[in-house]
Amino acid sequence: MGLNLLTICYLVASVTFILGLKMLSNPVSARRGNLIAAAGMLVAIIGTIFLYRNTETGEHLHNYAWIFGGLAIGGIIGTMAARKVKMTAMPEMVSLFNGMGGACAALISLVEFNHLSKELSLNNSSEFVSSIQPTVLIIVLGLIIGSVSFAGSMIAWGKLNGKVKDFSFTGQNILNLIILAVALGAGAYLVIHPAHSFLLYGILALALMYGVLFVMPIGGADMPVVISLLNSFTGVAAACGGFLYDNKVMLTGGILVGAAGTLLTILMCKAMNRSLINVLVGSFGGSSSSAATTGGKDQGHYKEISLNDAATIMSYANKVMIVPGYGLAVAQAQHACHELEKVLTEKGVEVNYAIHPVAGRMPGHMNVLLAEADVSYEKLEEMEQANEEFKTTDVVLILGANDVVNPAAKNDPASPIYGMPILEVELAKNIIVNKRSMKPGYAGIENDLFFQPKTSMLFGDAKKVLQDLLAEIKNV
Repeated sequence: MGLNLLTICYLVASVTFILGLKMLSNPVSARRGNLIAAAGMLVAIIGTIFLYRNTETGEHLHNYAWIFGGLAIGGIIGTMAARKVKMTAMPEMVSLFNGMGGACAALISLVEFNHLSKELSLNNSSEFVSSIQPTVLIIVLGLIIGSVSFAGSMIAWGKLNGKVKDFSFTGQNILNLIILAVALGAGAYLVIHPAHSFLLYGILALALMYGVLFVMPIGGADMPVVISLLNSFTGVAAACGGFLYDNKVMLTGGILVGAAGTLLTILMCKAMNRSLINVLVGSFGGSSSSAATTGGKDQGHYKEISLNDAATIMSYANKVMIVPGYGLAVAQAQHACHELEKVLTEKGVEVNYAIHPVAGRMPGHMNVLLAEADVSYEKLEEMEQANEEFKTTDVVLILGANDVVNPAAKNDPASPIYGMPILEVELAKNIIVNKRSMKPGYAGIENDLFFQPKTSMLFGDAKKVLQDLLAEIKNV
């Protein structure tokens, strides 16, 4: 009865995972979907703790003090971290949590191989070796993928919070391939000869080294893609754990995470008009000198606009489009932005938001940022829709966005971002850009938009500028 009830718990959890993932595709239902999937995970955890029985020995789980102690510590740390994290630090937290998932998968592989090694020392017959080889294969795959995910996520976390700088050297991609090939070769040898247990720790070291070197040269502009890819790695590693334990809900969850992460990675590469291979070996957004220059082109001069003039133009406009970027998140200005939207709407101005798929530092960063300020989901327009709207827009207000509005992506074949779909804000009648300075964006390249005749610069911290702009608009 206990086993049947546990199977039902796993079935319920699997259904909630699928349902929750489906609901995440719509901003209106995303929060509810997240709660439903979390409830399913709770059912799976409680069911495993109290209902699991070993099919061979009939033993149930013990050491409840360790189990609930770990759950309590992890739950408290996770809750506090999630509550206190700022929106600007959300990508780092996602990378950190994702890395922990990869580390768990790697540790599972180490523990289970240790168990197999003990059994192998008691029975090393060819029949027994043949019977455990599929298990060893899953262990090796889980170890390699989980270790790469952990090491890569930690480097991504360091890059996002500024503690780790881009680093590359000549022949690094070749070295990476050699390390990966050696790790896979050693893994294949271990599957055939599982008695050579010392190889497992060599594979672990190689996988960790590959994870570090794999992410180190990738620049900041590609971090959303890297985070998504590493997330899919963690899902695959978790699925390997599901195979090891014959745990249906762990397998289902891992497959869902792996598949969703892979699809999101592909979609983001499509949004940047780049292949995944190009992202991984191109070092786009890194600190190369070529990326930081404008090719010697004379950009001309930019012009500034006063708060009063900006307030007047926006107050008498028929349609205003707001383009949020990472600068908005840094300034924690999403609430002030929403207030601006409401004041303009009261004056009869149509206000919407143009969202680029890779704006910010992680997938959906701007959507989450604006949702925190209770911005209506109906006002968020995706890139294709927004580009049609720009043609009839009187004013575009760009708040901290840079590379996703750079016309060089369309006009300059020599630009590193050439071919990347962008928000075509230059189609609007007037463009107001809020930035702290003229410093290039995360990709390290100059933005031609800032020097165009229709563009005016409004310098300053986004939150302070928006608050002052609000005051001016109310007086118009």
